[in-house]
Amino acid sequence: MIVVTGATGPVGRLLIAQLLAEGARVRAVSRTPQRSGLPDGAELVTGDPSQPATMPACFDGAEAVFLHPRTFGDSAGELLAVAAERGVRKVVALSAINIDDPYELQPSRRRGDRNKEAEQAAMASGLAWTSLRASSFAGNTAQAWGAQLRAGDVVRYVHARFRETPLDERDLAEVAARALLTDDLAGRKLELTGAQSLSHEEMVAVIAAALGRPLRFEELPPQAVAAHLVQNGLPEPWAQALMARYAHYLDHDQPPVTGEVDRALGRPARTYADWVADHLAAFRTA
Repeated sequence: MIVVTGATGPVGRLLIAQLLAEGARVRAVSRTPQRSGLPDGAELVTGDPSQPATMPACFDGAEAVFLHPRTFGDSAGELLAVAAERGVRKVVALSAINIDDPYELQPSRRRGDRNKEAEQAAMASGLAWTSLRASSFAGNTAQAWGAQLRAGDVVRYVHARFRETPLDERDLAEVAARALLTDDLAGRKLELTGAQSLSHEEMVAVIAAALGRPLRFEELPPQAVAAHLVQNGLPEPWAQALMARYAHYLDHDQPPVTGEVDRALGRPARTYADWVADHLAAFRTA
C-alpha cells in the first residue's frame, strides 16, 4: 500500500493513475475526499497532513508515502514520525530544483509549498528516502497563457527571452512511481527537468505549430504583468516573487537540462511539444 498526500492536485492525480496502472494499491489522502474525483481503484481516506494527529490510520498497512510539499505546513517531521510508527519504510518527497535559492526567488513558497522542508524531513526521517527536485511544470504555461490564446492569437507576458526547461508532469509522476515501487532511486536528490531549454517566445512558437495558428508573443513590463496576475486573483507576494525570479535568471537557463528523467526511466524525457500536443484544449479557441 502506498499513501499519496496532495492526492487531489495535478501531480497527485497523475501519480495515483500511474501507480494503479502498475498494479499498486493506493491510499489517497484528502481533507475532502467526497469531492476528489480520483481514479477508480484508489482507496480514499480523510486526513490532514498538517495535523499529524489525524493521520495514523492513513498509514496503517502502508509501505511507502509520497510527501507533497503543499500539504503539511510546519509538520513534516512529525508527520513522517507518525508514518514510521505505523510501519512505513519509505518516503518520496516532492521538492523543487530551486530549493537552495533565496526564498524571495521561490514563488511557490508564497502559495504554501515547503520544498526544502519536505526534502530535509525525508532525509532526517530514518526512512529510505528519495527527493524529487522538479523544475517548472509544462502545465504552468496553460495557466499563464491559456485564457489569452483561447481568446486570441497574442500572448502578452514578461521577458520573451527568459529560458527554462519545462517538465512534463507525467514524467514526474512516472519517476515518483519508480521511486515508490523500487529501491532504484533510494537516497538520491534527483534534479528533474524537461528535455530542452526554451524561451517564453519559443514555447509560444511550439504552441503555434501544434495549433496551426500564427501566434505572437508581445513582451510587457514586469510591473504590468504582476498587476494583471493580482487582478486575476493570484497573491501579490507570489506575483512579485515570480517577477523577481524571472529577472534574476534572465541571462541564463534556469535550470539547464539535467537528463535525470532519461536516466531514471530509461527513455528520453517528453518534450514540451509532446506536452502541448496532448493538451491542445488548454489553448484552442472554442
